[in-house]
Amino acid sequence: MTKTQLGSLLGEIVVAPPGPNSKRLTSKIHEYESRNITYVSEDFPIFLSRAAGANVVDVDGNVYVDFTGFFGVAATGHSNPAVADAIGRQAHELLHGMGDVYPTENKLALAEKLCELAPGEGPKRVIFASTGSEAIEAALKTAAIATGKPGVICFTSAYHGLGYGALVVTDREIFKAPFRRQLGSFGHRALYPNCYRCPLNLKYPSCEVACLDAVGEILDGDGGAQVGAVIVEPMQGRGGEVPAPDRWLQELRELCDERGLLLIFDEIFAGFGRTGRWFACEHAGVVPDIICVGKGLSSGFPLAACIAKADVMDRWPVSQGEAIHTGTFLGHPTGCAAGLASIEQMQKHKLVERCADLESTVRDLLVELQKDSKGRIGDVRGRGLMWGLECIDAAGAPQTELAGAIMLEAMQQGLLVLTSGPQSNVVAISPPLVITTEQLCFGVDVLSRAFARA
Repeated sequence: MTKTQLGSLLGEIVVAPPGPNSKRLTSKIHEYESRNITYVSEDFPIFLSRAAGANVVDVDGNVYVDFTGFFGVAATGHSNPAVADAIGRQAHELLHGMGDVYPTENKLALAEKLCELAPGEGPKRVIFASTGSEAIEAALKTAAIATGKPGVICFTSAYHGLGYGALVVTDREIFKAPFRRQLGSFGHRALYPNCYRCPLNLKYPSCEVACLDAVGEILDGDGGAQVGAVIVEPMQGRGGEVPAPDRWLQELRELCDERGLLLIFDEIFAGFGRTGRWFACEHAGVVPDIICVGKGLSSGFPLAACIAKADVMDRWPVSQGEAIHTGTFLGHPTGCAAGLASIEQMQKHKLVERCADLESTVRDLLVELQKDSKGRIGDVRGRGLMWGLECIDAAGAPQTELAGAIMLEAMQQGLLVLTSGPQSNVVAISPPLVITTEQLCFGVDVLSRAFARA
């Protein structure tokens, strides 16, 4: 296996994973890392060694096809040479900067590029961050500054990160319970439109997006007058790969306009081509006031951003020499180099358009897989190269154990997938946008065999 070959290979297992090297490293990890971080069992994890394109190699030499994109990050492929070269060149010139004191030219260049790419006409402004959670907190602060109101409407099954501000609008008890007494109370939760598991037992589109009424009820209830913004994922990622119906997003935009609320879109997972458009909200033709991006923005370097309409962002005070929202690594020059190179690769190779073109192929493959699953895949949903297979039992209830078994069986057959959703019963598929059709077919075939064995 040469470096040139790695990237478009099919999975190849040379020693049953986890192999001896992975097991040796696993035996030591809890001696040095918090035991809360890495899940360890007899069959898990494997330790990774290198990656390229849509391939990953572990420390025992096994080759995998990657259906995870490493949480959707590897948009232009793992270790994209152009992105890696840009990082190397910048690191040799100026590795780290002082982004809120002495900027670099590429910070300005990336800010300009993001304002150009973000949905909507008119001028925009950027706040850079290192992680998606930081970008969310920048958006929450921007909304509070711009509206003078602390309240934010958020949604069921939402995942916006685990920083203390972001955690308020995230909806997973496992993340929140230990820290609840330290969390703020500015979040007001409404129903997200999961049409497969509609909490109102209605059907879209005849439902007239009735779940949106919950937003109005919050606004008309106690504390509603102090709500200044709504934050939502146009397509939930860790919430189970659930796309919001276009009509729901359109009417949410109208409601925000009527009530004078800012609309914040979290596109950290779904943005940068993942759904076959630069941003998932473009499917519905909806423009947010603030949009948060990350993951696929830089194809691997820790980088994120909050982008807002100029009239919203300009309500922040002008810096008098001390920024009231900043960070040591804000506008990191090496990160900006990665972001610019990643965007250039996406445009040069038309990866967004390619992702859109692959959607029907992926849908057909997954629908056929569902038919062969003997009723254990209750729903196939997604767009572009972001899909979820909801695992259920005979009664239609979430089947967490089945999804976990599929993830493990797939790994042992040379395919990496993750699970998602509030009950972790969704097999999540979000490969690098450079994945080949042959690799896609290989991956679905592995999943088919895994469902047959489970």
